[in-house]
Amino acid sequence: MNPISKDMYLSNKQQAGRKTGNSTLGKDDFLKILMAQLQNQDPTNPMKDNEFIAQMAQFSSLEQMTNLTQAFEKYAAAQDQTQMIQYSNFVGKGVKWHELTDKVDEKGKPVIIEGTGKIVGVKFVKGGVEFTLEDGKVINPGNISEILSSNSNSNNLVEASMMIGKTVTYNDGTADITGQVESVSTKDGKIVFNLAGGATITSDQIISISK
Repeated sequence: MNPISKDMYLSNKQQAGRKTGNSTLGKDDFLKILMAQLQNQDPTNPMKDNEFIAQMAQFSSLEQMTNLTQAFEKYAAAQDQTQMIQYSNFVGKGVKWHELTDKVDEKGKPVIIEGTGKIVGVKFVKGGVEFTLEDGKVINPGNISEILSSNSNSNNLVEASMMIGKTVTYNDGTADITGQVESVSTKDGKIVFNLAGGATITSDQIISISK
């Protein structure tokens, strides 16, 4: 039986690994080393209780650190997914962007280029986010200076279409009038209700709605 030596202690193995630049030992590797120590120790000179307790404390500490690292990795992955969902809301929106170049003007100031475009794609690259515009231009969130438009009008139009066939009472500025909604449309960014008889109204004129 090979006698156990201090060279086989976990702490010494760990220090050796650090000195040689090897990959960090995992908890399974530490457990294997500890089992090897117990199996190969000299029965006439067994490991002292305090040494064994110290080895187990190291193993317990490593296991806790491993579990904590795994928990942080899962949290980071969840955060990335949440952020991706949030950034996906930019798809379909028009934006104004600016970008600092490495060129300078005649006054020695950095040249800034800018433009507008519609976002058609979003993706994570090296821990960051990139937006792809219709013309192929790629920008990041820091380049966006203004949101010009969104697809909210089309969504509102779909919701407003539920009013078709309904009877509404509205005020034309002089009296309350009743009419039936035949269709809906948009004008100057607002939803317009087209009534039977040719009248057109907006939602702020409606007083009541009935079937």
